[in-house]
Amino acid sequence: MGMDGYRAVPDYTGEGDIHMNKAIVILKKGEGRTIKAGGSWIYDNEIDRTEGSFEPGDMVSVRDFDGYPMGTGFINPASKITIRMMTRDPDAVVDDAFIRARVRAAWEYRKAVTDTSSCRVIFGEADFLPGLVIDKYEDVLVVESLALGIDRLKPKILQYLQEVLAEDGMPVRAIYERSDAKIRVKEGLPRAKGLIWMAGEGHNKYSAEENFIYEEGAFDPRLQIIENGVKYVVDVENGQKTGFFLDQKGNRLAMQNLVRRMKAAGEKVRVLDCFTHTGSFALNCGLGGADEVTGLDISDLAVAQATENAALNGLSDRVTFRAEDVLDHLPQLNEAGEKYDVVILDPPAFTKTRDKIRQAAKGYREINIQGMKLTRNGGYLATCSCSHFMDAETFRTVIGQAARAAHRRLRQVEFRTQAPDHPILWSGDEESYYLKFYIFQVLEER
Repeated sequence: MGMDGYRAVPDYTGEGDIHMNKAIVILKKGEGRTIKAGGSWIYDNEIDRTEGSFEPGDMVSVRDFDGYPMGTGFINPASKITIRMMTRDPDAVVDDAFIRARVRAAWEYRKAVTDTSSCRVIFGEADFLPGLVIDKYEDVLVVESLALGIDRLKPKILQYLQEVLAEDGMPVRAIYERSDAKIRVKEGLPRAKGLIWMAGEGHNKYSAEENFIYEEGAFDPRLQIIENGVKYVVDVENGQKTGFFLDQKGNRLAMQNLVRRMKAAGEKVRVLDCFTHTGSFALNCGLGGADEVTGLDISDLAVAQATENAALNGLSDRVTFRAEDVLDHLPQLNEAGEKYDVVILDPPAFTKTRDKIRQAAKGYREINIQGMKLTRNGGYLATCSCSHFMDAETFRTVIGQAARAAHRRLRQVEFRTQAPDHPILWSGDEESYYLKFYIFQVLEER
């Protein structure tokens, strides 16, 4: 197919791991709807053919069926998501300056919208660095790389991020990798976990060529952070994801403030925090002045860490944790006639695929029925879903069904989403909007 009238993406031969060539990927007619709507992914079944040679992970030019330039992305034929777009500008060159500008833009955005002591600095597609997550816990970076192309760029991105942070007086002490998700196998990548860089004499930048080996005990993966006035120990080695769920920062503060206002009104506040993980909602309620807080989680490790966090904040007398299967335990609490002034439901994603939505809806409906029944008349229920595939409208419908089944009326106090350091990119981004968080007052039918 002729490409007359369109300029090819310029050839670029740069140092490091950026590999651009003149390979051109042609989409099938009628395909590419996602990227045309502003998204970042091109699936294998959307591609008609490729003109020119490439290596997996290389940057390639993308054209529509009629030759119209769509932009540049990195390609991996081993993945169902064959191309992840880096830019929609057909004339852009993905070189060092391009990557540095993306990193700086991500950091400048965080400085404007959030407390940067501990935050998500890079959020994949929403920061136009697809497949990459970098969380900052005080002076330690934790990186999760989920795609071959971005894995090649990871050393440069980490180097530039260190430089940008240093300019603002925030030197990085260590970089820990948590690229151990199973999805890496689908990309043809090994799962990786461990310390990849630590500050020291002669080593002031991350380098892919340096394979450092540290003595046992040189780096403690248990870090301490402060968020909303609450102290936490974050285990970047054994904790879920990168060690801590930074996306609920504002929602945790909302619950802290709600409890504080309830106490100011002279109420006695008893809280049940379900799926507590490391105790974050429970501890915020404790700091807000709750008289009694119980946190439940199925993981013994999580309960041990939450208990440690309670002690760290001087809240052990009012905030306690138990290892329980929440799905089984909530009906038992209802049968025992327990009532709480505040109930928090923060379950893990009940589905990570579109075809399991109906099953997930059943799970969300059941825990919300139980949560509403455990909430006293006039008390408050916080309920959320962190599943991208459980969209906001479906989640709202499920909550309404639960209220009818529990014979409760709900008065909405607030609807919230994820913290702004996890930005929601409109117009086609596949996964940046995932967290839905409601606070309701629960009333008996009247």
